[in-house]
Amino acid sequence: MTPSPPGAPDPSAPPTPPGAPRHPEADAGYGALRRSLAEALLADIDHLTDRAVADIRAHSGTYASGDPVTREDLWTICRDNLLRALEDFGGLAPSDGGFELAARETGRRRAEQGVPLDTVLRAYRRGGRVLWQVMAEHLRTRAGREADSRDLELDVAGAVWETIDRYSVVMADAYRVAQLELQNRQDTRRAALFEALLDGRADDPAVAAAAAAALGVPAQDRYVVVVATQDPAAPPHPAPVLEAQGLWSFWHPRAGRYAGIVRLPRRDTPAGRASPPPGARPDPALRRLLAALRDRTGATAGVSPEFERLSHAGRALRLAEQTLRALPAHSGEAAVFDDWLTEILLSGHPDIAERIVTVHLGPVLVTGGERNALLTTLRAWLDHGCSASRAAESLYCHRNTVLNRIGRVAELTGRSSESGEARLGWALALRALPYAGLPDAPGSRPVPVEPPGPGDAEPDAYAT
Repeated sequence: MTPSPPGAPDPSAPPTPPGAPRHPEADAGYGALRRSLAEALLADIDHLTDRAVADIRAHSGTYASGDPVTREDLWTICRDNLLRALEDFGGLAPSDGGFELAARETGRRRAEQGVPLDTVLRAYRRGGRVLWQVMAEHLRTRAGREADSRDLELDVAGAVWETIDRYSVVMADAYRVAQLELQNRQDTRRAALFEALLDGRADDPAVAAAAAAALGVPAQDRYVVVVATQDPAAPPHPAPVLEAQGLWSFWHPRAGRYAGIVRLPRRDTPAGRASPPPGARPDPALRRLLAALRDRTGATAGVSPEFERLSHAGRALRLAEQTLRALPAHSGEAAVFDDWLTEILLSGHPDIAERIVTVHLGPVLVTGGERNALLTTLRAWLDHGCSASRAAESLYCHRNTVLNRIGRVAELTGRSSESGEARLGWALALRALPYAGLPDAPGSRPVPVEPPGPGDAEPDAYAT
């Protein structure tokens, strides 16, 4: 058996367990080996970078495509990372910026470019693999290798991967921080452009295009604006609820409420037929929106008419706000502007509402004990197409009772129940009761008490 050189570890001895105390001479050899490897690889850092870049691009479609990371960008970042890793591995004096600079710059840059974190981490592992391959080539060919313990080489391998792991952690932390900062900037920009839409500044095509791009929706589609009260018991805004119903939306606090734009799916309209006219029965998507707002959010909400261009969102906001003002506060009701036109008109003009009531129903309101029965019957009769039989069924009374009460209303008001004008006046007066500051009629919609929000314009039912 050939004796081992003086000072060399006995090759027949079992390897030193990880973490076991090391002999001072072994520690010195280990440190020297790491320094010599680092210096050898640093002398040819460009060749090492070429190998790493080629390997990463061969194993990643993202990097191979050159978009968003060009080969030049990948090469520069790779070289910087390998340089700092070798300096750290060999215990050499660090270049400007120190060990973590390259890793943090990589994480920040790749986050800004939108490269997935998993893709960046795989590139780090590929680079570490190439680094170890090149080191292994040097170890196999270095002078006096037979005289050294193979344990040193195993320790070197562990140190390489420990360095790569540390770099990966620093890079991933920087990536996540940069991602959060980017998200905050994007959210701020979305909110600013959303406010520009609602303020009517999207008449500028550049603003409309920027808002559509920031929100991720077309500049022309099916939209409504929703204004909802901020009920403490309700969700902060309805976006998750509506998303579960297949409806995209974007919301932002505004004047003590939540304002949102909701994108509705396209209607299924037969070929050659125009879209349904205003006032037609709401399509399923709009019904889903109303049901979700009523049943799943608990917030009181006004919904604008549909509009096609995002640039029209400012006008739609005003109509949604008028709808909300006409609704009873904290009622959990959700209504579309077109379904509440009469109430919106009357709520904006209480003096006119009071006059309508006085002219058309004044004598009925002062009948004392008859008042409630007459108003309730009149409402039911009008709601059922002026059919005494159907009104009687809903009121659980005889048809003649309905006829007698309608005749009494006609007698008191001096109008014929057969007159279309009289019927219109009575219907308007019943709708106007909550807005006229007069006692409410049984079965009528309760008086709204929702005040205009801070910064809201005065109610104007004719605003366009």
